[in-house]
This record gives sequence, C-alpha cells and structure tokens, in this order.
Amino acid sequence: MDVHIIRYVGERIRGIRKSKGYTQEQLGEKVGLPQSYIGGIERGDRNISLETLERILDALEHTPTGLFRFYNDEYLSEDRRAKEVALNSLNELLTSRSVHDINMIQQLAKNILFTIDSHVEKH
Repeated sequence: MDVHIIRYVGERIRGIRKSKGYTQEQLGEKVGLPQSYIGGIERGDRNISLETLERILDALEHTPTGLFRFYNDEYLSEDRRAKEVALNSLNELLTSRSVHDINMIQQLAKNILFTIDSHVEKH
C-alpha cells in the first residue's frame, strides 16, 4: 500500500485545520473523534475511511477537490506550485465568507487587475 497518500491527506487536513484556527481537540469534537485520533490522521499513522474523511471535510467546510488539489505537486514547476499554493490560500480565505462578500471581492479583484493591465499597457 502506498502510504504517500495517507501522509498527504494527513498533512492537508492539518494545514486546513490550522488555517481555520481549530485545535486538534476542537476538530475532534466537531467530528466526534478523540484528539489523539485526529493527531494520528494528521501524522499519517491512521488509514481513515472515506466516511471519516467526509465528516472531517464537512467540519472544516472543505471539498475533496480542494483537499487533493496539490496531490501531484512533484510534477509541477516551482512557479506553478507557488501559484497553486497562493490560490489555495485565497480559496481558504473566501470559503467562510458569504456569497455577497465573495462577489464583492471578485469585482474588486477585476477592477484591480484592469488597473494593473492598463498600467502595464501604457509602459
């Protein structure tokens, strides 16, 4: 069995949990698992079921797609990997926001990019 994916899932869960500001104990409470079990998952010591993974992702308000987004990172260029990390960070910032906030931020981003592009064209 390839333990690489088990470690990867654990590391991603740890990163997402920390970005949400949860302790292992708090996440465990949300999913009904002891802190020691969460720690085992994050270290890659536990081979969890898909049902447990789904409960954890629900508690973290995260999607499976987002969890596995970087699984094949070793095949990405350094620039592409940095871009993916930045995009994932931005996505995690927006996940807890309302649709209204997200739409407003999207419009602001479009305006900023338009201004940047206009400035670049003039020089």
